[in-house]
Amino acid sequence: MPVPAPNLYPDFNTIRLSHACLNVKDLAASKTFYTEILGLQVTDESDTHVYLRAMEERGHHCIILQKSDQPGTVEVMGFKTFDEEDLNKAETYFKAKGRPTEWVERPYQGRTLLTSDNIGIPLEFYHKMDRLEPIHQKYALYRGVKPLRIDHFNCFSPDVDASVAFYNDFGFRVTEYTEDDESKKLWAAWMHRKGGVHDMAFTNGTGPRMHHVAFWVPTPLNIIDLLDLMATTGYVDNIERGPGRHGISNAFFLYILDPDGHRIEIYCSDYQTVDPDMEPIKWDLKDPQRQTLWGAAAPRSWFEHGTNFVGAETRDSDIQASPIIAP
Repeated sequence: MPVPAPNLYPDFNTIRLSHACLNVKDLAASKTFYTEILGLQVTDESDTHVYLRAMEERGHHCIILQKSDQPGTVEVMGFKTFDEEDLNKAETYFKAKGRPTEWVERPYQGRTLLTSDNIGIPLEFYHKMDRLEPIHQKYALYRGVKPLRIDHFNCFSPDVDASVAFYNDFGFRVTEYTEDDESKKLWAAWMHRKGGVHDMAFTNGTGPRMHHVAFWVPTPLNIIDLLDLMATTGYVDNIERGPGRHGISNAFFLYILDPDGHRIEIYCSDYQTVDPDMEPIKWDLKDPQRQTLWGAAAPRSWFEHGTNFVGAETRDSDIQASPIIAP
């Protein structure tokens, strides 16, 4: 199916992705991983939650670690709107789409709308979040991979065409995509709001499940430093794929797993997409350079492993394409 024309005047204005709440088994072990290995900064913590931000972020949190009896699941993904009125417009919009809506209380956030997308991914929208002092020039705080900001989500969808149509309708724009030659259905698509390659991406597979959450780092050398750190601190088995350079997005990447199996991408060097008339780039599903520009295939786990969303029932994909994978 053709990629839909972008909706440049959506019913409400989403600025960017904001945060994710990840359910974990051992809060102390997860805190160590996200602070000492990744290098996120703690902004608050309790017996049940740890709130974290990256070095350039002024908002209170980009990751919430939540102690849970459902570890290895995702509670919610969050997005920021342009203003308060957009929240009311969003409530009207999602109700019209037949999606559940609820106003919820979230620490450090203003009025927050909880809903879900067409395949059941739990989403929350807010405008105000507590602002913290800048720390990007407090270089003594930098450690781990030195993450600057959260960059994007990627989710498995059983029907990528339907997911793309749903998000396109409220303003997300496709930057790059792959299509299954036989069915002419989308295999994967990258969609943005903030002017990078993506805030949200969808990959064909059993879903909805989170494929990964990504963090932007200053240079590829940060990724090399992280690999050395993980290899010598007991985390070598948590390294899943990379380092490498994607064909899609042109980004330098590394994929790792946290202690509960949540996949994290470390990411830099993609490109600007702010022009509203920029045409999306199509990739051949059989082209190995789409995955890694240097030609190396992704491991099978990269296409099969994901983390479930709380309360969302999964189903198998509508298409069974054959991606290029390592044995």
